[in-house]
Amino acid sequence: MKITGAEIFIESLKKEGVRHIFGYPGGVVLNIFDHLYDEKDLRLILTRHEQGAVHAADGYARATGKTGVVLVTSGPGATNTVTGIATAYMDSIPLVVFTGQVPTMLIGNDAFQEADIVGITRPCTKYNFLVKDVNDLAYIIKEAFYIAATGRPGPVLIDIPKDVTTGKAEFVWPESIKIRSYNPTYEGNKYMITQAAHMIAKAKKPVIVAGGGVILSGASKELKELAEYTDVPVTMTLMGLGGFPGSHRLSLGMPGMHGTYYANKSIQESDLLVAIGMRFDDRVTGKISAFASNAKIVHIDIDPTSIRKNVRVDVPIVGDVKKVLTTLNKVLKEEVKETWHEIRKAWLKQIATWKAERPLTYDRDTDVIKPQYVIEKIYELTKGDAIITTEVGQNQMWASQFFKYDRPRTFLTSGGLGTMGYGFPAAIGVQLAFPNKLVIDIAGDGSIQMNIQELATAVINKLPVKVAILNNGFLGMVRQWQELFFQERYSHTRLDASVDFVKIAEAYNAVGLRATKRSEVEPVLKEAFSIKRPVFMDFAIDWQEKVYPMVPAGAAIDEMLFLEENKKTEKKLKAVK
Repeated sequence: MKITGAEIFIESLKKEGVRHIFGYPGGVVLNIFDHLYDEKDLRLILTRHEQGAVHAADGYARATGKTGVVLVTSGPGATNTVTGIATAYMDSIPLVVFTGQVPTMLIGNDAFQEADIVGITRPCTKYNFLVKDVNDLAYIIKEAFYIAATGRPGPVLIDIPKDVTTGKAEFVWPESIKIRSYNPTYEGNKYMITQAAHMIAKAKKPVIVAGGGVILSGASKELKELAEYTDVPVTMTLMGLGGFPGSHRLSLGMPGMHGTYYANKSIQESDLLVAIGMRFDDRVTGKISAFASNAKIVHIDIDPTSIRKNVRVDVPIVGDVKKVLTTLNKVLKEEVKETWHEIRKAWLKQIATWKAERPLTYDRDTDVIKPQYVIEKIYELTKGDAIITTEVGQNQMWASQFFKYDRPRTFLTSGGLGTMGYGFPAAIGVQLAFPNKLVIDIAGDGSIQMNIQELATAVINKLPVKVAILNNGFLGMVRQWQELFFQERYSHTRLDASVDFVKIAEAYNAVGLRATKRSEVEPVLKEAFSIKRPVFMDFAIDWQEKVYPMVPAGAAIDEMLFLEENKKTEKKLKAVK
């Protein structure tokens, strides 16, 4: 029996086990939306902007490990997804984004609401398709989900012309997919793994650098086993936070531009770096020529193009992190003598000294609200049992520094693209997936306004997301750079202080709360957490507060600025400028 393309679309998603779609309707996808009207097994979450839909699907995917799904219309509906797609692409998040398209006979004629979304998204998708025949639709959908979720994950786009949704064909669902030119390597080279094992055993000052690949492959257990068995300290990139317990004795926190002093010092002084599922981003490495210059480097990643792309590598291992670490742990236990624990004592003692010398800190002796204090209070009140999303900027860095993430998929942030406006819709996607979890978006007053309209989505769908707005009246991170390197010339970074986030929340039928002094922070947080509705918490923080430590652009990662030295150092930097 033949059915329409719209029906094939619905049945295909069911076969893939999809339960939630994020989207926004429009003319060329009305046939699909009409079939969704009576659908009981698929729920479409109507966002208020297509960018919000993609970020929500992204948050859903990061929190669950499943592939997020988006459905939007053609033209501006499709182009509004680009920022969200690029965000997912940079952070290797599996999404399948369906865009409507004008009928095939009108493609290329500048028809109403036509846009070449396949061409536009080619640089920021793992793959994309233009469906030209309804008979191909089911196979293409199956192929898209396979590509999105396998190998190094990423977003895949399917552009569906209107006549494909109305055309009819038999529904034939392929049981499996085989793509001749696409065969990700999952099993690491045994010889290279054995080499890595012997290097770990011999190293006197090793460090593991864990990235987002640890979380994506579900390898947190294997990483913890490796670190504890070999007594190797672990530092986690921004995308890797939660991949190794942040409260663990071997945790070094985050490295890089706003990383911990002891993480950066450990990397720079190490004789072996074991890089796992990370890509040596410039925010991690700082000045490349000065990065870990005395260390041998083992690099494990499923994407061969990420290895040796930014730094030299001595032992490259291409493969799935979970599978490679499973083999590595086995080799270490069976083929390598346990001689490293005694050797590591001096190294771990040195790291403990660095931790004592330069802990993460801020000025606690004030009644002005310090943003770090807000994060610490959130951690204290939740005991770490919350899923945190962030926007981008100072709020993001404070959230990464002062909240300890002990479990994977509990810290969601836009790492590679640095997308302001990501955190709130992502939190909505997370809350939908985990209705009984406490989900908190840590935001700035600049970022939250990028997708503030999604408050309607949260309210209507009864998703009790909490938003902690660290309100300093500025685009804080840009202001910090202007203060340090541009003689305090605050060009277009001061925001309108007349915005009342409490009233905005109330206008959307959500709850708005405010704290203007330190003593009000804890009561506001407690009240917000007790309310089973979306809540905006407006914290009036110290506008001059900066993120420390900080590695200036072009410096090595152990050339850091610190809070207690800021006035002297900043004056020196300004004089040099």
